Formats: sequence, C-alpha cells, structure tokens
Amino acid sequence: MVSSGASQSATQKKQSSQPSDPIPRSDSDREPNSDVGDGESSSKQTQIDISPPKDDAATHAGSDISDVTEMHTWNPHKAEKNLEVGEFYQKRRNYRAAEDRFREALEYKPGDAMATYRLAEVLDAQGQDEEAMKQYQEYLKIPSSGKFAPEARKALERLGQKRSAQKK
Repeated sequence: MVSSGASQSATQKKQSSQPSDPIPRSDSDREPNSDVGDGESSSKQTQIDISPPKDDAATHAGSDISDVTEMHTWNPHKAEKNLEVGEFYQKRRNYRAAEDRFREALEYKPGDAMATYRLAEVLDAQGQDEEAMKQYQEYLKIPSSGKFAPEARKALERLGQKRSAQKK
C-alpha cells in the first residue's frame, strides 16, 4: 500500500506543468461582451484623444511652435555628464568646447547653478563680456547658487568696470 501512494504522487508530479507547456488561461479573464477577437489588441478600445481643444488657437494665439525641430527632455544625468566633460575642457583651456558642453548641460537641466556659473567663466575667458555678465547674473538668481556667489559678484563688478572704461 505504501508503494501505491508513492506511485500516485509520482503520477501527479508528471501531470504538473512543464516548462514547455502552454500558459494556462482562464475564460473568466475576458470580458463577456468584448468586441475583441482572438489575436486582436484590446488597446484599440481605449483610444485617447490627443487633439488640441477647439478654442486652443484663439486662447493661445502667440504659441506658434511650427519652427520647433528638436526638444530635449529634462535629464539630470546627461546634464551632469556634460558638466563633467565641460570642466575637463575648461581645465585644458579649450573654452569653446567647454562652452558647448555647459550650454548642452543647461538644455538638459535648465537653471543648473554649476553649469550656469561655469558657462559664465568660459564666456569671460573668451572675452564675451556681455554674455558672461548675463550668465553671472543668471547664476546669482538661482536659489542654490551660494557656493560661487562672491566670485560671481566680483566678476560682475570687474566686467562692469571694464564696460564703463570702454565707453569713455
């Protein structure tokens, strides 16, 4: 009798699912009144209307985006990498390449304090005084920009004096 119980459990193990067996499905998973046939996606039933509202053009008359060809999503990882590479170029005094990397970092993470400050530094080093002043001022507007604030203020003062001397 013991052997018949052992052989019965062995038979049950053989009847259990095998890796090659098809996935068991339940008829209760499907909606009873579904219009979806076998092999057809149910996502066709949940189409989302993404067209603009009827009065959108009148409400937002100045928002013509027909000339937009590329948009960058917010990506702090790419911004950090561009900042890192830009700092490498800046140390090597390759200011043009550094400028490109800092600008790209600001595309991926607008308002980044460090990228804004570094961009101002390389613009200053290239003699682009007006743009450098603008970036230093932007840096000082950023709430978390305390680290280099004294240096930014000194640079703004120096560039302001330089501009005043050139006008005379």
